[in-house]
Amino acid sequence: MSDVKSGIRPARRGSAGLPTGHSVDELDVKILKTLLFDARASAREIGMKLGVSPTTVTSHMDRLLQSGILQGFRAVVDFQKLGYELTVVTEILVSKGKLLEMEKEIARLPGVCAVYDVTGEIDAMVISKCRDREELSRFTKGLLAMHFVERTNSHVVLTTVKEDFRLPL
Repeated sequence: MSDVKSGIRPARRGSAGLPTGHSVDELDVKILKTLLFDARASAREIGMKLGVSPTTVTSHMDRLLQSGILQGFRAVVDFQKLGYELTVVTEILVSKGKLLEMEKEIARLPGVCAVYDVTGEIDAMVISKCRDREELSRFTKGLLAMHFVERTNSHVVLTTVKEDFRLPL
């Protein structure tokens, strides 16, 4: 089905409930679910939990890595406990069609967690972490000093209600 007004079609879903285009089976989904909440789990531990051999788990993980569905293994860190007191959402307006170049440059800056192309009156959104107002000031002034950055508008997060990019599968 498609939304007639917007012309948007939902992604086709395979038997595992994930978008089709990559061969993903139920075991892949179970492995991914396990890794989402414990990236340190070994193939042996996952195999015991799911009732399959560690070799089977390893071959599925290798295939998921090669396909790009699984992109690595990460720790979940509380950055505030490491001294990053501020989370900042910055809107950026870029001139002269240099958006991709600017985004790549911004993505390399320390403290940048995410860079997004967006629709609307602005061109990009940047999520960053700063230790204090002084670091935020340097970061913002650094953005404004970049060629082709026309304007920025920063929003300091007051309360983080949820910050978790792991989606249930």
